[in-house]
Formats: sequence, structure tokens, C-alpha cells
Amino acid sequence: MAFDFTGKTVMVFGGTSGINLGIARAFAKAGAKLAVASRSQDKVDAAVAQLSGQTPALGYSLDVRDFDAVKAAVADFREKRGTIDVLVSGAAGNFPVPAAALSSNGFKTVTDIDTLGTFHVLRAAHEHLTKPGASIINITAPQAWIPMALQVHVCAAKAGVDMITKTLAIEWGGEGVRVNSVSPGPIDGTEGMDRLAPTPEAKVAAARAVPLNRLGTVDDVADVCLFLASDYARYVSGVVLPADGGWSVGRGFAGLG
Repeated sequence: MAFDFTGKTVMVFGGTSGINLGIARAFAKAGAKLAVASRSQDKVDAAVAQLSGQTPALGYSLDVRDFDAVKAAVADFREKRGTIDVLVSGAAGNFPVPAAALSSNGFKTVTDIDTLGTFHVLRAAHEHLTKPGASIINITAPQAWIPMALQVHVCAAKAGVDMITKTLAIEWGGEGVRVNSVSPGPIDGTEGMDRLAPTPEAKVAAARAVPLNRLGTVDDVADVCLFLASDYARYVSGVVLPADGGWSVGRGFAGLG
């Protein structure tokens, strides 16, 4: 299935590395007018240079915890590119730590980036969204509904993200705005996977826990986002869609070989 986003405007928060950069690349390849945003100016510059080989791209260095900065970036993108057809909110923080060793500030940092940051992005973009027709995609994680040791901060933060998704699907549906979450599973070559499975043996074990018997790729997640943002998903809203090879329903699966 080929997706064509020629003439469409897409803004990807957190879109300068890992899964989110892969999503930005996919929309750029499909012809979208694009912007990416993240905290590191160096990463923003590198992503814009990479993406501009396929489409003119804008970049914004900001912290999603700063509502005014997010609001200014979205307004600038609207002025330069027009209303926002697709908004991807993917900025996130994570580090494995036992709850008994997690500081209050560490917990707050992750929930502020993931949950508050998601609200900031969606709230700031609301007035600039194409209505009807805009698609919002929040990047969540299976920790939102599957409790995991060493991840109490992420479990809380991502559960909040998914409830934002479902609530705003109700509130903004009447304006013709669709809001969905995508939940990547174990995705190879990402910073998150390297943290949660830091050794080759751990990665092999992670792959064997997936019913499809492999780790996912960044492109696997990006293709799901292209689908959700397309007219093929025009009646899909309020959904938390796992892109995880069945991992979330087959936990404990040890493979067949």
C-alpha cells in the first residue's frame, strides 16, 4: 500500500531520533510538508538536513514541558506551512530504576515529559489543526496497561498519555479531529531497546518473546502511523494500537523453535 501525503502538513514532536525520526522520514518520503521538534539543537539540525533531502523541513529546538515554547513553534509552523493535517506527539523519557530508588524528581521528570508534554503539544496545536480532517497520533508504550518492574514512572506517564488520547477523541471528534495512540513493542536499533535489553542475549530473549519471533523495526511503526493518518483510517479514533508483533498479548511466549 502506497501512501501519498503530498501537500499535507505534518509536525512530529520528538522527531529527531529513533522511532519518531523514522516516522518523520516516512511522512517526508510520502511527500508531506514537515517539521520536527526536540530539545537538542544539534539533533534538530541533523534531522532537518536528513529530511530536507526528500522534502523542505523545518526544525524547532524546544522542551515540551515549556508550553509557551511549544505554542510558539506550532504557531510558526502554521504561519509558514498552513494548518496542521497530522500531529505526532512522541517526546518521551525513560530509565530503568526500582521504585524504592526512584527520586521524586525522577518520577516527575518522566511524567512531565510524557504526560504533561503530550497535553502541551495537543493543546497548543488545537487551534491550528485542519478541521475537519486532522489526525493526531500519540506515541505511547505497553507500560500504559502492562505493569513492569523498574518502570513505575513510565507506567504512570504512558497511562496518562492513553487517557489523553481517549478523552480528546471524544472532545474533538465533533470537529472532525481523530486522536489515536500507537504503542511500539520491542523495536530494534532504538535507544529505548538498548536500555531495556542492553546485551545481545537480552535482545535474543526479547525477540523470542514476540509471537512473530522477531524484533520490530522503526519502519514497522512508521507504517502504522501512515495508515492512521491516512483516509484508510478515516473512521478510526480513540484507539490505542499496538505495533508489537503480538508481544502485548503473548507475554511469556518463548518461541516455537
